[in-house]
Amino acid sequence: MKLSAFGRKFTAEAGITSLMDDLGNALASGDDMIMMGGGNPGHVPAIQDRLRDILKSLTEDDEAFRRLVGVYDPPQGEKQFISALADLLNREYGWGLTPGNIALTNGSQAAFFMLFNMFGGDDGEGHQRHILLPLAPEYIGYADAGLGHDLFRAVKPEITETGSHEFKYRVDFDALSVTDETGAICVSRPTNPTGNVVTDEEMARLEALAVQHDVPLIVDGAYGTPFPSLLFVDATPRWNDQIILCLSLSKLGLPAARTGIVIASEPVIRALSGINAIMNLATGSFGAMLAEPLVRSGEILSLSRDVVCPFYRAKMQKAVAVLHDKLGDRCPWSVHKPEGAMFLWLWFPDLPVSSLELYERLKQRGVLVVSGHYFFPGLADDDWRHRHECLRVTYSQDDDRVAEGLAIIADEVLRIWSESGSDRR
Repeated sequence: MKLSAFGRKFTAEAGITSLMDDLGNALASGDDMIMMGGGNPGHVPAIQDRLRDILKSLTEDDEAFRRLVGVYDPPQGEKQFISALADLLNREYGWGLTPGNIALTNGSQAAFFMLFNMFGGDDGEGHQRHILLPLAPEYIGYADAGLGHDLFRAVKPEITETGSHEFKYRVDFDALSVTDETGAICVSRPTNPTGNVVTDEEMARLEALAVQHDVPLIVDGAYGTPFPSLLFVDATPRWNDQIILCLSLSKLGLPAARTGIVIASEPVIRALSGINAIMNLATGSFGAMLAEPLVRSGEILSLSRDVVCPFYRAKMQKAVAVLHDKLGDRCPWSVHKPEGAMFLWLWFPDLPVSSLELYERLKQRGVLVVSGHYFFPGLADDDWRHRHECLRVTYSQDDDRVAEGLAIIADEVLRIWSESGSDRR
């Protein structure tokens, strides 16, 4: 089989495909694997009950059901949902949106593939433009989204201790360089994998850099504000023509519906809609039509704030408590301050094995996590030891299973230290 450059690139091994293969194979094997690797959201009963009611009403309404399954939406996405969302965000934040500022995509992953290649790569004039990630580590799914290679430039974070066995990443603005080759700046908030929330002050400084250099600031809000609001600290939502805000219905409880939302200036939305038409013909209606009543009433905000966020905060607190109980002061370890999302980012300084080897050992013990080295796209320094000392684990699933998995992780780390004979204090 003779493949093009495109074919070779997108059939090569990638972090996101390895992750999804592991998840799928583990589920299909029938083994009693503890799934702490993927980003599948938990099943929130109140959300599922509400969605079930809406789905029932759609199936009982002949016209609505016809729209749900039998009509192509325009490339921009389902019009009633888009109109309702523009109205909601204008009421809440005064952003002055029109429906021309919003497009839907078949999931956030598709949105970022289109956006990154709209603003990065070969500009047709002999220049290669990159996407600047001001705060590594970043989402594993970005890494291989470019049509070409070396699409990303990333900056090491400042690392500050914030508590007992707790730290936080901050943007190192002294090391951050926006150049003529920068096509866009992109930051996730909160960040997958770490749960870090870039502060309002950091966001303002990034926006100022974007304005100064006339590049878009892409904000990945898949876990953030205004919904699904998986935030445990304050964070102000912001949008203007300089910002491309990307949202999702997945973490609200609709991952299978594959509904990404892009809010941007009208020229960006027109361009994105054109690419959507070529790649997908149309976006799916299912997620948008299920969520539209929640958006129209504003209930999507109260459900996010009063149901979804407390659900994950409680899970996070239980998970962190297990780590302190099982590891204590028996070895060097730290967790990134959990400010949002549904992950814990564990750091084991000076661990005698790499995070990839730790991942393999844990998989043999029936716990599936993700090695941290995958989460540093665009960072040139592969020898930076820190990137090989971290794991991402999710706490979104059953609390007892999460606690069991964390206990095994702690036991394996202590076993590694014991086998090494090194001073672990």
